[in-house]
Amino acid sequence: MGRNVTKRNPDTRDLTKFSSGEEHFLVLHNDDVNTFDFVIDSLVEVCGHDPIQAEQCAFITHHQGKCDIKKGDVIIIKPMQLSLQNRGLMVTID
Repeated sequence: MGRNVTKRNPDTRDLTKFSSGEEHFLVLHNDDVNTFDFVIDSLVEVCGHDPIQAEQCAFITHHQGKCDIKKGDVIIIKPMQLSLQNRGLMVTID
């Protein structure tokens, strides 16, 4: 018989110490690499945006250099940041 081992997501396992109830912003930064369609699809898939919201964020990012794409506790937005970065997008938490 094997042991019952609970696996935790490595992206979030140590984030509870940072969770303070404070709201932070996940910020998408403009780049000259990714297409609008790729950014829009990524925002829909990772952040749960509807296509119109994702398109608006992509255009704001393109024209203003950055855009707040999600607001929330670090424990919620950090995995989104990592997922978007893994897709090659420039994303920070402010």
